[in-house]
Amino acid sequence: MNEPAVLPFGPGALTFIGLYLAALLVLGWLGGRARREDTLRDFYLGGGSTGLLVLFLTLYATQYSGNTLFGFSGKAYRVGFSWITCVHFMTAITAGYLLFAPALHARSRQHGYITPQDFLHHRYRSRLFDLVGPLVMIAALANFLLAQLIAMGRALQGLTTLPDHTAFVWGVVLLAGVMLVYETLGGFRAVAWTDVIQGVILMSGIVALTGMILLRYGGLGDATRMLLEGGSATRDRVLPPDGPALRSWLSYILIFGLGAALYPQAIQRLYAARSARVLARSLALMAFMPLLTAGFAVLVGVVGAAHHPGLTGSDSDRILTLLCREIQQASPLGHALVVLLFSAVLAALMSTADSCLLTISSMATKDIYQRFLDPDASEASLTRMGKVLSWVVVAIAAGIAIWLETRPATPTLVRLLDLKFDLLVQFVPAFMLGIHWNRLRGGPVCAGFLTGLAVTYSLYGNEAVARSGFHHGLYGLAANLAVAIAGSLRRPRNRSTEPGARAPILRSDGPPADGDR
Repeated sequence: MNEPAVLPFGPGALTFIGLYLAALLVLGWLGGRARREDTLRDFYLGGGSTGLLVLFLTLYATQYSGNTLFGFSGKAYRVGFSWITCVHFMTAITAGYLLFAPALHARSRQHGYITPQDFLHHRYRSRLFDLVGPLVMIAALANFLLAQLIAMGRALQGLTTLPDHTAFVWGVVLLAGVMLVYETLGGFRAVAWTDVIQGVILMSGIVALTGMILLRYGGLGDATRMLLEGGSATRDRVLPPDGPALRSWLSYILIFGLGAALYPQAIQRLYAARSARVLARSLALMAFMPLLTAGFAVLVGVVGAAHHPGLTGSDSDRILTLLCREIQQASPLGHALVVLLFSAVLAALMSTADSCLLTISSMATKDIYQRFLDPDASEASLTRMGKVLSWVVVAIAAGIAIWLETRPATPTLVRLLDLKFDLLVQFVPAFMLGIHWNRLRGGPVCAGFLTGLAVTYSLYGNEAVARSGFHHGLYGLAANLAVAIAGSLRRPRNRSTEPGARAPILRSDGPPADGDR
């Protein structure tokens, strides 16, 4: 697209966004002032004292990101009404939490877990899993972080008079820099407190722009009529899904409901909840959010497909900005609402990216460096190392994002999302089954995990699997479960030496493992 997606923002709009970014830096400073001790638990979990409002909004702001506002609306543009499944699979995430979150929260309070790997280490006592687990989680989070940085750049394209690529670079560098500063200053408290602001702005922007879209374009009824009259190129976006599409629905519900509940950054938020009651109420509120947020993305995609046909590939991820351009031009109120929405977009992107970054930092320092390289490292030195590592990781990810933008075929945001879930869903046996079934052992669960990864990535490029409508990761999960369960049911020759076989690991009075204190 040669013309900018939205009208360039004037001094007033840019000042509003600048003040918003400055407020995030102030919250980072306040988060640093609120630190009670120089420990990993305080920096990465806020001391485990997060209340209902903050926990709910930090979960919300983390779960709904640039993938929702840009990626989901772009996917709805490409496939039409069948992408209404995104409301269902985002709701399924809450159901996925309920399979293991209450028990995991109780275990974390008892044993002082800080990272997701702390539970796996304490539960299975597998040296191999101690290495493979955090590496795979870090890889999945790096993928997610990259998607947010790409979306940051796209969000800034057209907001100024700069050329698209220059605006993309400045968007990535500026927003990532602000995020790094407030996270370095305040750790989890800064991230959670900024998520409160970001969550409120996101909800407000979505509600306001939904009203403007319905007033200007006539809603889904008019969009449906236009798509039906547009010929075979658009009619398929309105028709009921066929067999492969229905299988795709089920696939997304399973892989999101299981995989997104195992976001490493979300697991750390489960640890940070002040109490089991606070956690339960936060999850209950989260069950209603897909109707607001994912439903908005479907509205944008379907209306955009009717009024702006012809976008292909990653260009369709910018349909939201195209609609905003027309709303901007309609009235001063529309212009103001677009400014609010784009502040919400930046909020969603930064809140997800900062959570990913904080979790990558904690796992790299505690689960890899301390556990394997320097077990005697002090918590203060590990915290400092984590801050430095955050800057290094963002610098690398930003470089990759800028490089990808120059490539002729930029991956869509939903494609990046799929790759991440193929990784995360392989942790289902270890977390969701292992926290309830005492007989699941470390050796088989690690073997199943590696088998699941091997099966998943060996199937990439397989046409039969692509036509089936199911994600590659679900085939890997089936193999993963089979190996983990069969291996755990087989009685080991020497139970006293089998990794993960000792039942006392699960006892409520058992001491934390080394590194879990």
